[in-house]
Amino acid sequence: MPDSLSFLGHATIMFHMRGKHILTDPVLSDRVLYLRRRNFSAIRWLEEQPAPDLILLSHLHLDHLHLPSLRRLPCDAPMIAPKGSGKWLRRVLCRPVIELSPGDDYRIDDVTVTVTYAEHGGNLPIIGLAQGYLLKGESVAYFPGDTDVFPQMADLARENIDVALIPIWGWGPTLGAGHLDPKSAAEAVALLKPRHVVPIHWASFRPMGPIWEMFTYLRVPGPKFIYYMKQYAPETQVHFLEPGGQFVIPPRENGVSNPSLLLPKNQTL
Repeated sequence: MPDSLSFLGHATIMFHMRGKHILTDPVLSDRVLYLRRRNFSAIRWLEEQPAPDLILLSHLHLDHLHLPSLRRLPCDAPMIAPKGSGKWLRRVLCRPVIELSPGDDYRIDDVTVTVTYAEHGGNLPIIGLAQGYLLKGESVAYFPGDTDVFPQMADLARENIDVALIPIWGWGPTLGAGHLDPKSAAEAVALLKPRHVVPIHWASFRPMGPIWEMFTYLRVPGPKFIYYMKQYAPETQVHFLEPGGQFVIPPRENGVSNPSLLLPKNQTL
């Protein structure tokens, strides 16, 4: 079967590659501190997924590292985490923790996971650690975690990325340093040169209180990303997935078509 991925909201993706199931940044609760998930239950989508064989943790911010979600998953699934975070993670979790740094490889049967640099750190110990992942099975997938654009993205283009999971916003009305917005996300795609892009890390969570549904940041990043993609990377096809949606990575011989304008429900250009 061809490689595929399932989108579970925000930065939580289950990759299905060469018979292995690899889960990124699992946040599977409907609430994270003062954030509330919008319009769906992640538990429903989790129940439809196979148990993960491997978990990838990009960094230790609470919208990516959610201890209750990790404790919900089988303890025998190992987790790759930034080097320097393992001592603390092993104290609070039951699972094996494998500490790796950018440039390191980890192999699980026929799938190779390579740790990549991410421009998202800070000066705080442990919490400032951040990285992304390149997954190679039948296809090549890139999960950057949280990051800003960085020049080495052009080097990753040599990997012939089939699909990149690209953050295009966050959970609030403003973004801090080390994040991608619709314009910089399109610039990142231009450097990476993937065949396909799935936008992530937007419109899944908002602060508690219905008033936040009135804010445009929950709606406009998708259309803006399409707008900038037409300028910076028109050869890359864009696929917006609803939570629970699956994307089957097309074989390379299928070629590349123009960017898709399919947007989630209630989104307009």
